[in-house]
Amino acid sequence: MRKILHIDLNSFYASVECLLDESLFGKPVAVSGAVSDRHGVVLAKNQQAKVLGIKTGMTVYQAKKLVPDLIIRETHHDLYMKYSKVVKNIFYEYTDYVESFGIDEAWLDVTSSRKYGGDAYKLAEEIRNRVKDEVGLTVSIGVSFNKVFAKLGSDMKKPDAVTVISYENFREKIFPIPVENLLYVGRATKEKLNKLNIHTIGELAVADENLLNAHLGKWGSVIYAYANGHDYSEVKKYTEKDEYKSIGNSITFYRDLDNELDVETLIILLSESVCSRMKDYGYKHARSVTLTITTSLLNSIVRMKKIKHPTCISGEIADAAMSLFKANFDWGTNVRGLGVAVSDFKADDQLDFYVDLEKKSKKESLENTVENLRKRFGRTVINKAVVLRDEKFAGLDIKDSHSLGSLGKNKNTGEDN
Repeated sequence: MRKILHIDLNSFYASVECLLDESLFGKPVAVSGAVSDRHGVVLAKNQQAKVLGIKTGMTVYQAKKLVPDLIIRETHHDLYMKYSKVVKNIFYEYTDYVESFGIDEAWLDVTSSRKYGGDAYKLAEEIRNRVKDEVGLTVSIGVSFNKVFAKLGSDMKKPDAVTVISYENFREKIFPIPVENLLYVGRATKEKLNKLNIHTIGELAVADENLLNAHLGKWGSVIYAYANGHDYSEVKKYTEKDEYKSIGNSITFYRDLDNELDVETLIILLSESVCSRMKDYGYKHARSVTLTITTSLLNSIVRMKKIKHPTCISGEIADAAMSLFKANFDWGTNVRGLGVAVSDFKADDQLDFYVDLEKKSKKESLENTVENLRKRFGRTVINKAVVLRDEKFAGLDIKDSHSLGSLGKNKNTGEDN
């Protein structure tokens, strides 16, 4: 039987901030985007803030009103990347089969390890202690015979713990858990299951599979199998190019957007930041674009489309995102926030024979020139005319201030919420 670990760095962004500033030790800390205007949304919080009621997604204003002594730190994405790599280098000492699930989580397949006589629990304890002693961060680890249950295990005890979900005990441990805790069961699926009077993983496991398929399509059989422990997906072997499944950026603007031109302007800025990050991480072509729209009523719309010709050109990504917006938003409400992400990366040496390569090369050269100027003199040194019409848009250092993107962590794959 397989031995799979899922390792989750506890309160990762906030923990890194506390690690770098000893004065924060023992105090409630939250990490946010830029705190000016409405950009300040809580993106992460430490354990002390969590027990006081601070939740991810709160505005800084709401959080400070609830906990006046809350300490706010803005994001330092480069530092989080650095610590993520340090921790994952520890994982690579145990196995080549390390699959990242975002910047702060990973699965490890340690089936072939003979250390401790093949005892995966003892191996997990060693890794947990090493991360704490060598890096100064804590992790929660789930140990199981498949990826889905290992992920559930890492969520069951936090912080700094190891939980084993075995073939013998999984019904006892897993079945009472709310169904929305199962990996890949997002809000929309949860609501459909609840309407079928399915509220726990155990109730899902004994449901009528045909009924599930009637309401969820083929996804019904997938989550039915997961609930019963039938997840046979492999932990992928680590290669540097597979580190990130997607790269993105999002922002809540200082005011609601009530017209298409403002939306297009913000999409352009987000697309430029995403392309810049693609290049930072060594990717040159993406085949898919995802747009996330947050309405003024705090509802989310998430849509994805394939790009006809893989690209790293911000204008092409912006065009794809804007087409998604026009096709899926009807202005029954205003727009509070937007997010743009790219995924499905293509190898750099694969040529696209259906593209005007000379024209594409000129566009890429122009964008590289602009990017070099921004790296030397700041991201606001040069902007498109549509951005300059509003000083709030023109003054956004959108890449650095809003640095939390979709780095391979999409828990609700295949679902529109």
